[in-house]
Amino acid sequence: MGFVVLHMEKAHGSDSGTTAHIERFIIPKNADPTRTHLNRKLITYPDGIKDRSAAIQRRLEEAGLTRKIGNNQVRAIRINVSGTHEDMERIEKEGRLDEWCTDNIRYFADLFGKENIVAAHLHRDEETPHIHVTLVPIVKGERKRRKREKQVKKRYRKKPADTVRLCADDIMTRLKLKSYQDSYAVAMAKYGLQRGIEGSKARHKSTTQYYRDTQRLADSLKAEVVDLQQQKETAQEELKQAKKEVQTEKLKGAATTAATNIAESVGSLFGGGKMKALERRNEDLQDRILKLEEEARQRENQQAKQIQDIKNAYEQQNSKLFEFVDFVKRYFPYVEKLMPTIKFLRDTLNFGDAVIRKLCTFKDVSIKGELYSREFNQHFRADKTICSLKEDKEGNFNLNIDGVSHVSWFRRKKDEFMQSLGVPTNRQN
Repeated sequence: MGFVVLHMEKAHGSDSGTTAHIERFIIPKNADPTRTHLNRKLITYPDGIKDRSAAIQRRLEEAGLTRKIGNNQVRAIRINVSGTHEDMERIEKEGRLDEWCTDNIRYFADLFGKENIVAAHLHRDEETPHIHVTLVPIVKGERKRRKREKQVKKRYRKKPADTVRLCADDIMTRLKLKSYQDSYAVAMAKYGLQRGIEGSKARHKSTTQYYRDTQRLADSLKAEVVDLQQQKETAQEELKQAKKEVQTEKLKGAATTAATNIAESVGSLFGGGKMKALERRNEDLQDRILKLEEEARQRENQQAKQIQDIKNAYEQQNSKLFEFVDFVKRYFPYVEKLMPTIKFLRDTLNFGDAVIRKLCTFKDVSIKGELYSREFNQHFRADKTICSLKEDKEGNFNLNIDGVSHVSWFRRKKDEFMQSLGVPTNRQN
């Protein structure tokens, strides 16, 4: 059972840097650009509002504040929610990510007021799916008296209990932060998530600090890779040189040893009866060297012949393959255009060979089960769904499901799923 992640942080000023990150005006280094299209806005902005910063300002203008907002005053609270990486992957695979998003928005709207939650973005282009929620800390009631005000015993005019104020401190007291962790864990228990260890010394890293640490680690690893590559090249060069020396020594080692021994003892043996015996020994060694050299040449010739035989066999096989491919392209030109579609049917939709073979004969096939959408990373139920391959105007073959393209079919199923959850679809908007 994994843990929930709930992090709250005060934001000063317009918080434009965080807006650029959340809205993906700038793609961060840890995000996958090929998955950015999977990110979603979970709260629709009012008319005329284009981004998160403008939504914060609109809420402040319409809240009915009576005090002027200070330059350093907290105008928004950043909330980041997620879960343990493995559990978020499980929630995605179970097709419950949309339900998880809906429950998160409902939790914060009930806790802080729907009108104060001005933005919420789901990010799926980073390692773990997570939601960025933006809260404008509008509260009601009289502000807490400071300790020094009590000491001087001055009389301050009490404001009505329903006075609207901008105060992040009232929301982020120590006791309230603890209660948020407790209640949020209860809300997320249905997804197999629980509260983190209370009193743990682990601390959340800010986004800026996380990117800085990641870049520092990447630079360190890059330097180590360069150093290891240089060591590898040096070792390979030394190994190459050693092989050459070993090969030479094998052929000439015996003669060198004999010549050295003769040179060292020639003085003591000169004129003796052993001279002729040494000469015969030297001749035997020379013959042995010539024999070894001949055996080495024969092995080289044999290896060269084997390599040439393998090369000839490969060229013959390759030639036959080219002839077959040319034959197919000439008399069955549509086969080449079917290849991308076959790969899509097999690798993405997990169709079996029997189904794919029948579709490639341009027959309708009834499918029952679940079909996977790579666009939405979700499985959709198919009950007696009719699939077929149709050729478009460009001569390409596409999969049709129930008479429409598979792209349109998946999007229609997505809209039906969202409507069942009560979430407005893009078409309704």
